[in-house]
Parts: sequence; C-alpha cells; structure tokens
Amino acid sequence: MKRVILAYGAAGGHIAKISDVISEVLRSHDIDVTFLDVNADREADPAEYDGAVVGASIHLGRHEKHMVEFIRTYVDALNRMPSAFFSASLEVEADPDEAKGLVEQFERETGWRPDRVALFGGALVHAHYGFARRHLMKRQDEGQKPGLGTDVSRDYVYTEWDAVRRFAEDFAADVNASGTHRA
Repeated sequence: MKRVILAYGAAGGHIAKISDVISEVLRSHDIDVTFLDVNADREADPAEYDGAVVGASIHLGRHEKHMVEFIRTYVDALNRMPSAFFSASLEVEADPDEAKGLVEQFERETGWRPDRVALFGGALVHAHYGFARRHLMKRQDEGQKPGLGTDVSRDYVYTEWDAVRRFAEDFAADVNASGTHRA
C-alpha cells in the first residue's frame, strides 16, 4: 500500500476540513494517509512517504509562516516525489489573480515545485470567531472583498467540494502510477 503524508496548517480549521475530503478520496484508492498539522507537530519527514499533499490558507496576504518553514525544511524530498499543494482563501472568490499570485510567491519563497496545484475558496466561520474578530472580518470583507457574506450570524463556505475531490483523484493517480513504494 502506498503512503502519503497530508500536511496542513490549521489556522482557521477549514484547511483541515478540505484535508479530510482529500484523505477520504486517497483512501478509496488504497493509499494510506498520515495527517500532519505543521502548527502543532513538524517532526514527520516526507521522505518516508510515497507522496505528499500540502494545504495552507492565506491570511493577511500570505501563507502561514509555519507552512513556509516546513516546506523549506523538506523541499528536497518534496521535489523528488509526487507532490501536490492546495491553497484555500477568500481571495479565490474575491480576486482569483491575487490568489494565484500568492501561490506563485509561496513557490518562489520555498523553492518547492509541486506536481499539482489547486486554489480553493475558503470559508468565513463567523460562529467560531470571537465578537471582535467577527466584526473586524466583516469590516475587512466589506471593504476589500465585495460580494462575500457579511451576515455575522452565519457561516459561509466558498469551497467547491467537487473540485477538491477531482484534485485528490488526480493526485491518487499520480501516486499509484509512481514507481516509488516505501515499506
């Protein structure tokens, strides 16, 4: 059985939900998945796996610094195996070109060239924010990201789950077609 590490930054929790969907698809293709939250534990070495999926969100115009550090640490291993990167953010909905530019900046910053890259819409989870953050997000989104939900009494999810599943299906094919297999 092939093994994949699925590393994510869980700053807002939505990346973990996307990672769960990706994991379900990979497991349906007989691929063992190990989760790694790089904000909590960065000890797993991707070189011990047959492939890697990395997910990060964008906050304040940048990907999480813990994820950048993780990739820089393991960039050689990641560049030698089937690898995929997904980024989730509200920028995908508000300004797709900006979101794409931030992913390109992330690749330049880290030196990693994943085989597959996907940009997914993020989420506004007002119910999980404190009062101050909820209203700060509302003001920021009204001014910078018109068209996004600003009713702080509900959550908004902009992720296209079918696109997430297609991304995972394509990556599963990459891993299963690769010649590597680690015991």
